[in-house]
Amino acid sequence: MLEKIKLWKNKPSSELERRITTIKNQSVPAHIAIIMDGNGRWAKKRALPRIAGHHEGMKVVRKITKLANALGVSTLTLYAFSTENWKRPKMEVDYLMKLPEEFLGTFLPELIEENVQVRMIGYKESLPAHTLNAINRAIEDTKDNDGLILNFALNYGSRAEILEAVKNVLKDHKSGILTENNINEEVFSNYLMTSELSDPDLLIRTSGEIRLSNFMLWQLAYTEFWFTDVLWPDFSEEHLVEAIEVFQNRQRRFGGV
Repeated sequence: MLEKIKLWKNKPSSELERRITTIKNQSVPAHIAIIMDGNGRWAKKRALPRIAGHHEGMKVVRKITKLANALGVSTLTLYAFSTENWKRPKMEVDYLMKLPEEFLGTFLPELIEENVQVRMIGYKESLPAHTLNAINRAIEDTKDNDGLILNFALNYGSRAEILEAVKNVLKDHKSGILTENNINEEVFSNYLMTSELSDPDLLIRTSGEIRLSNFMLWQLAYTEFWFTDVLWPDFSEEHLVEAIEVFQNRQRRFGGV
């Protein structure tokens, strides 16, 4: 029996346990990034308001975080809200801005107990005070944890991130901190919001969409992609296991032979 499986409300099947054990005996992706898509469509199929799909999707975040932690994943980055999502109806946006408060308010004690560290990438200054307060509290309360990094991409857009990095590189070049010969990929990466994280090894996108939607465009250069038609509220532990199994069966050559 795996050490942390006893924490789950529903015990995994013996077959899932076998697959999890097999995964842990191989190279587990250190950083998994997920574009959590399909909440609205999940609700529409059930004649429910879109916010019902977002609420259901929040429950999936909890169980996937717990499994990723149990598997020994170092970082789990979740694309929770993009800089483009402000275009959605105000009622939906308002609800999405309440979700971090609701999720972290109920799940934070478990995150602390399981040694998970909460982080965030994105533009904090545009977030409502109650959203920011919930995130900052979670970051502060888990800052000494050294287990899984649960990294929320909230009000995040990769093009804006890259442009801001370019501007900061130019400022440092102008001030003499950087010379033209000093600027390389490694140095530029240090100007991104993910400077303290490794690049994702595996990207998962749900709901059948096959695009990046302005997510970690620089960081995903050599990431393995796994797409599924499953809507995010229906995404299960079995689906995460399947994605990692596919990852483990691929050859990563990083441009080599």
